[in-house]
Amino acid sequence: MPMRLLAMIGFALVTSLLSCPDLAWSQRPSEPAPLGALESPIGRVLSVSGTVTVERTALVVSQVAVTGSAIQLKDKDLVYRGDTIQTGGDSKASLTFADGTAFNISSNARMTLNEFVYDPNSKANSSLFSLVKGAFTFVAGKVAKTGNMKIDTPAATMGIRGTTPHVVIAEDGTVKFSTLVEEQK
Repeated sequence: MPMRLLAMIGFALVTSLLSCPDLAWSQRPSEPAPLGALESPIGRVLSVSGTVTVERTALVVSQVAVTGSAIQLKDKDLVYRGDTIQTGGDSKASLTFADGTAFNISSNARMTLNEFVYDPNSKANSSLFSLVKGAFTFVAGKVAKTGNMKIDTPAATMGIRGTTPHVVIAEDGTVKFSTLVEEQK
């Protein structure tokens, strides 16, 4: 496995653990925010390179420059349940979530943050992320170990129980899944 990939995963995981404590991380399960109201954030953008946008279907965003229906993301922006993240050509993004889950998203990728319910004192946590196209590498956080983490792809819905997967979804909808080997395990 390339050392650069391991370094990126390690950086995303460490950064996610260091960057999350200041957010209010409560989330209601699977009901859209009322129009005009913001839900609590479920995650944060760690880094953006190139053109990375978010489509907010469940939220009304005020005082934000909007091109069409997508908003350009930048480092430290918050993400919410219902957001769809899209990377352009030669672009990439790193996201972290309240439970420590960290995603690296490649160029020309699309991902929807369908559901995220996390309470550190609960065993009934859940998340559902839809990977539509592109390449994704992620480190599963506490939801995978204390609840029900699911990754939806055009081929299948995967249950994640705590690992570091790499998922590639081609333009024709075919899915390649591999698990990255963790040292000393």
